[in-house]
Amino acid sequence: MQQWRTASPEELARHRERSGWDIIRKVAPYLWPEGEREIQRRVVIAMLALVLSKVVAATTPQLYRLAVDALAEDGVSVFILGAVGLTIAYGLARFMSIGFQNLRDAVFAKVGQRALRRLALETFEHIHQLSMRYHITRKTGGLSRIIERGVKGVEFLLRFMLFSIGPLVLELLLIAAILYFQLDAWYLAVIVVTIAAYVWFTFKVTEWRVKLRRVMNEQDTDANQKAIDSLLNFETVKYFGAERREAARYDESMKGYEAAALKTAYSLAGLNVGQSLIITSGLVIVMVMAAIGVENGTLTVGQFVMVNAYMVQITMPLNFLGTVYREIRQSLVDMGEMFDLLGQPSEISDKPDAKMLKVDGGQIALKDVAFGYDEERPILKGVSLTVGAGQNVAIVGSSGSGKSTIGRLLFRFYDVNSGALEIDGQDVRDVTQQSLHDAIGVVPQDTVLFNDTIRYNIAYGRDNATEEDIVEAAKAAQIHDFVSSLPEGYDTAVGERGLKLSGGEKQRVGIARTLLKNPPLLLLDEATSALDTETELSIKEALARAGEGRTVITIAHRLSTIAEADRIVVLEQGEIVEEGTHQALLEQDGRYAQLWQRQQSDDVTADLSASLPLASQAKS
Repeated sequence: MQQWRTASPEELARHRERSGWDIIRKVAPYLWPEGEREIQRRVVIAMLALVLSKVVAATTPQLYRLAVDALAEDGVSVFILGAVGLTIAYGLARFMSIGFQNLRDAVFAKVGQRALRRLALETFEHIHQLSMRYHITRKTGGLSRIIERGVKGVEFLLRFMLFSIGPLVLELLLIAAILYFQLDAWYLAVIVVTIAAYVWFTFKVTEWRVKLRRVMNEQDTDANQKAIDSLLNFETVKYFGAERREAARYDESMKGYEAAALKTAYSLAGLNVGQSLIITSGLVIVMVMAAIGVENGTLTVGQFVMVNAYMVQITMPLNFLGTVYREIRQSLVDMGEMFDLLGQPSEISDKPDAKMLKVDGGQIALKDVAFGYDEERPILKGVSLTVGAGQNVAIVGSSGSGKSTIGRLLFRFYDVNSGALEIDGQDVRDVTQQSLHDAIGVVPQDTVLFNDTIRYNIAYGRDNATEEDIVEAAKAAQIHDFVSSLPEGYDTAVGERGLKLSGGEKQRVGIARTLLKNPPLLLLDEATSALDTETELSIKEALARAGEGRTVITIAHRLSTIAEADRIVVLEQGEIVEEGTHQALLEQDGRYAQLWQRQQSDDVTADLSASLPLASQAKS
């Protein structure tokens, strides 16, 4: 049996502490996709535009210096030809630098958007591949938040790390070389020390702030999960008058987020003040050195202006670097969570040599199947059962007996711990999950519909279904007349999870969807247990029609719905205790007979209770 477990919080924390370069390496293939020549050409052009823009930006203050020095010379001709021409050249250089930057952004836009699309799609597909065990232990709100923050993190990384950090480093190197060769090493030394102190301070404080942001993220996720959970269950909240309780529960989570957000804000203020002190100190020292040089005659006024221009050119992106680095670190945290999600192993996966399931008749066989959701609590204990091709076999039993578990194993939401489950002699573990799912239609206890139209929800049963196919399925499920009576017909929106429809109407839509799928195997998992008796009787005919010509496993709580099954199997504590037709089991006077008598008694009591108010009214 394949051993699988969800990563522990400690393991996930270690993953989040991974090197930022490790995460960047994971993103790189999305920026240089194999076989996509257009995207690769765009990357090359964008990088060339980036380099050209920074080369022009680094030489622009040189034109400024020459223009100022030309203004200091005597003579009108020199002024006109020198200063004015150099000033125009300075303006053109600035325009070229900005032009190359915008060319870079425009060319790279498609690269970034394609990378975001591929990552989002890959994450979405991976979540659908994760097992039932994973999904029931995670909250949907938390997953959606991780994906949302992760994709935004990738977008930020692409926009700022490639086009802010990289260009800044190139620009600093060019400016450092110019100052070294045109002035002397002391200017370079002061600038290097200033930048080094700034970067060291920024990195150290930001590492501390990232921890604060991580706590803030966790509080934000918790509050979001509670909000979504409460809104999805708004009807239950109303039933219990628990609006204030839910608000207090949500506010408690928001208090944690507020406290974490305040710590983050205070730490940001301290970081900004420290950065400003370092940059201002370096700027003042360099400009004092340049002023002394002008006074001593070793520097011209133009060189003084040039040094000032370079310092401004350095300090402006450095101030921005602080913000960019902080956001990049946060983006790496968010991306790390998303890549952790992508790295979650799927408990159920196809074998490398898995074949397509070939249904020839549709015989289902459980061979000494043992299973438990955890080792301490076995659910099925050596169950052996054969459902013949075209048979309708019902599985009944008390709550917790394991009857619904058989349905989950058939659909391969889980793998058996021992034994085998076969369809026409093929072990479900040896066939592809897609072909297995295509062969089985399911009508669950509570049909959940998409927040879309009735047409969309029925058509979900089969790709490219025609309007005639949809209507035919609706007629077979006995819901066509109801849909036709609605003002918008099949275009009627059903609301979130189908809340605009009654329980019976939802079940009929679910039956129509399954009929449209037209599977050879059908699983009815307590399909009417949540309905009232009258609705149950009206849907019973639709279910019978759905089972015609198919192998059907009916998991039932109400025994009246399965009395006509070809065979009834009684489960108790994970073992088959009785098996036979309805009449034969009643004659045995065993466990099934007890369940039948109890339910009949309950139905009689319910009928009497319902008639008492009428009797009282008659007497009055």
